[in-house]
Amino acid sequence: MTARQSTKTKPGTKASPPATAVALEPGQKWPGGEKPAVYSPEWKEYFRELILRKRLEILHELSYLRETSMETTADQYSGDNSTYAYHMADQGTDAGEREKAFLFASREGKMLRLLDQALERIENGTYGYCQETSAPIEFKRLEAIPHARLCIAAKKRHEEENNLPE
Repeated sequence: MTARQSTKTKPGTKASPPATAVALEPGQKWPGGEKPAVYSPEWKEYFRELILRKRLEILHELSYLRETSMETTADQYSGDNSTYAYHMADQGTDAGEREKAFLFASREGKMLRLLDQALERIENGTYGYCQETSAPIEFKRLEAIPHARLCIAAKKRHEEENNLPE
């Protein structure tokens, strides 16, 4: 019996329902009723949909950034049709804005990779389980951070280890 198949729960916590407890109706993407305390495979389509929506939002944001901030150049402000002189301070401000947009786009690109990795974990059946302990990850955690790879206890341990004084 693997850690995922274990029926034991920690004292004071509720056990998640068995995999057969919730049946999907035709055309239903995810189980109805109350959400469980921890992830269970019946909810994988719910999380796939959540991840795909977040992915789409990021792609829209990146598209907007590309159209507005990142492709704006000084030539657009100082052409023959421009009625304003382009000051060096304005160029500096624009350069700073483009750099901020680039950093934001870089951060969003990392988030896209994390979401893609989560989709891969859904496909191979490892999504929703802590990569350190193999225990199911808390449902609310996955809703807040759908690309989470660690349960709260493992994440807390990692943060404490990284914040130890030298």
